[in-house]
Amino acid sequence: MAGKFELYNDKAGKWRFRLKAGNGQVIAVGEAYESKAAAQNGIESVKKNAPNATVVEV
Repeated sequence: MAGKFELYNDKAGKWRFRLKAGNGQVIAVGEAYESKAAAQNGIESVKKNAPNATVVEV
């Protein structure tokens, strides 16, 4: 099963997303957004930028 983004409204009324692996494990979480559209833009940003992201040890 492929991974999936879950878009949800938190207890404070903010929009958030999390990325789950095919086995259901959460592998990434987004920040709190004021609107659903902003959270959806966050998801699109991850989709666009992650394939080319480098790994940096800090």
